Amino acid sequence: MTIDQPPTIATALVVPRPMSVEPAGASFEITAKSAIVTSTADGETARIAGYLAALLRRSTGFALPVVTDDADPTGNIVVGLGGATTGNEGYELNVSADSVTLTAARGAGLFNGVQTLRQLLPGRIESATVQPAPWTVPGCLIKDRPRFAWRGAMLDVARRFFGVEAVKRYIDDLVPYKINVLHLHLTDDQGWRIAIDKWPRLTEVGGTSQVGGGEGGFYTKADYTEIVTYAADRYVTIIPEIDLPGHTTAALSSYAELNDGGVAATPYTGSNVGFSSLSVSLDATWAFVSDVVAEVAALTPGPYLHVGGDEVEKLTLAEYANFVERVERIVNAAGKQVIGWAEIGKAQISATTVIQYWNTGADDEVVREAVARGARVLMSPASKVYLDMKYDAGTELGQAWAGVIEVRDAWDWDPSTLVQGVTAGQIIGVEAPIWTETLDTMEAVETMAFPRLPAIAEVAWSATQGRDWSDFRTRLGAQATRWAAMGLRYYRSPQVDWLD
Repeated sequence: MTIDQPPTIATALVVPRPMSVEPAGASFEITAKSAIVTSTADGETARIAGYLAALLRRSTGFALPVVTDDADPTGNIVVGLGGATTGNEGYELNVSADSVTLTAARGAGLFNGVQTLRQLLPGRIESATVQPAPWTVPGCLIKDRPRFAWRGAMLDVARRFFGVEAVKRYIDDLVPYKINVLHLHLTDDQGWRIAIDKWPRLTEVGGTSQVGGGEGGFYTKADYTEIVTYAADRYVTIIPEIDLPGHTTAALSSYAELNDGGVAATPYTGSNVGFSSLSVSLDATWAFVSDVVAEVAALTPGPYLHVGGDEVEKLTLAEYANFVERVERIVNAAGKQVIGWAEIGKAQISATTVIQYWNTGADDEVVREAVARGARVLMSPASKVYLDMKYDAGTELGQAWAGVIEVRDAWDWDPSTLVQGVTAGQIIGVEAPIWTETLDTMEAVETMAFPRLPAIAEVAWSATQGRDWSDFRTRLGAQATRWAAMGLRYYRSPQVDWLD
């Protein structure tokens, strides 16, 4: 199949795999006479219809007006709310020779259905310039909903700073694969990336460094709000991370009073971990934590604030546990729920707190004990989903401390069986972090994320029944035409038969 040939159900193009797909006769063709039909009385539906229209207009060149729902559906794409069987994020997509009908119980479901519809069209639909017709959608009935509610990616902007437009680009890379959370790692030893009014030197000093040197950078509050709004318009929730009490050299170098000896730390541009920590005994520490949490929480409409908690070697277990428990109370008082790396399970955390499993094998007992006390788990096993790990020994970019991760490794695992004693009901979802010690451009980030991120998205979205590697690699290989049209960099894994 060439780039100009329309897809068929037989080629099984959609990633992640839908719950059910039934062939349904003749295909539908979008033409210059087609419109997007919806209800203008429902602002959310109208906005999603407008998003779809804008997506299709740029490559088809068609006007594709958004019209009211009393219009004749024949020849058109109908988008609307209806039915309750698909849940908050599910949808039904019915394609016949006469029309395309997309329905969902909620706006998030409609948006997810739009992502499936775009994958049913030829890959050149992703082009920013007008491409030749035809624009054919195969006849089918798709019923779909996600396995897990949290389907996330994490971008480390602390080790290396990426500006607002780069983050928006990454969001646009994520949404076709129904990723609905972007976790921003905003602070670390190498940089502080979010403006805090009460502590301005955090960005004046801590925002000016990064791994390997360079000017660093930071987000103003307006910048951060722009990212949050852009993401929300695409049904992506931003989760900010303020890494505490370790990974804090950028803060310690900004304010002498945060250091036990009253002398500011030296800014750090290396890659080692575990050597820094806030002091648990200083009053300034708790004023700092309270102010930062309050300001970040006020900027963040999502329910969670990530407090880090990983790789703290300078505190005793008792000091560490007391710190985590106090921070949890501060975050809860600011109206947010805590999420932290698995180590926070060593403290007496509440059942509303989420622990993020990452250090495959090493964290298992801590996670089991926390789950037994009622905590929930976000699965991010480094040996499966850390996107900065090399594909193989010859990969130029990335690291290999958690092993090398080829596409099949990222796809071929089940969150509910990975850690003995942690079941699907205790797991809120899956998240794929990408750390940027070795990645200094968005092209490098994309190369390491793709094609593994769509594989992980399928782990998070699709049911375990019927999983088949041959089927997946075929569907994944078909994404190549889309990524070429988008200008997205990716690694051409030899495990996949790429469709050019």
